[in-house]
Amino acid sequence: MHGFVWFFACLRKYNSFISLFLFLCFLLVCFLFCFQKQTGGRKKKGSAFAPRKSKPTQFRFFYERGDFPIALGCDTKGNIIKWKVKDISKLDYHHYLPMFFDGLCETQHPYDFFAEQGVKDLLAVGGAQKILPVIPQLIIPIKSALNTRNPVVVARTLKILQQLVHSGPMIGEAMVPYYRQILPILNIFKNRNSNLGDTIAYNQKNRMNIGDLIQETLEAFEVTGGPDAFINIKYMIPTYESCVLS
Repeated sequence: MHGFVWFFACLRKYNSFISLFLFLCFLLVCFLFCFQKQTGGRKKKGSAFAPRKSKPTQFRFFYERGDFPIALGCDTKGNIIKWKVKDISKLDYHHYLPMFFDGLCETQHPYDFFAEQGVKDLLAVGGAQKILPVIPQLIIPIKSALNTRNPVVVARTLKILQQLVHSGPMIGEAMVPYYRQILPILNIFKNRNSNLGDTIAYNQKNRMNIGDLIQETLEAFEVTGGPDAFINIKYMIPTYESCVLS
């Protein structure tokens, strides 16, 4: 109301050109005020724990193209991978292992299942001779999976990391130079002990508690990472306490 009184007072005091200019400015101010009110002012900042959208992975592309020697099978425990080769340890790990790690970001079936189970199968039989030279190629896929901040993807990746460092001698030590790329996300979620799914018992049985998995992963890093592991973990995650020195 006061704005209109001010406007008409200006109409009487100044000439028509200035009045038109003031009138347009007045309309602009009113428009901006209404727009800000409707949009709620400043945009809300996203949560550090909010899941991020991930782009379609190269794993999905290669799977749909039929590049992987795998097929979906089942047994008494559920779905399994049927490998089309007799000895998967003879596969080219430089080619296949990074691609399977790339699929850890997937959340749709069957891509998520094939990626996770494929990584587990390859790590189980590869040994240090096959896995150790490929470590540098695995860091970007691991970081991408953790950066999705999707609880299911993060939990899956943490379990894979634990299996990775225990897959053979020197693998844990080879991971130490890459802590600065992997551990920042773990530092964010370290105290995030909220459970997934319907019940606490279900999550504990299936090891889906992010906080617990991070603690297990850090301890696995320290145990297998050699003498420099703890100081590097402590640098990135100051709240971590040694499981070896205590």
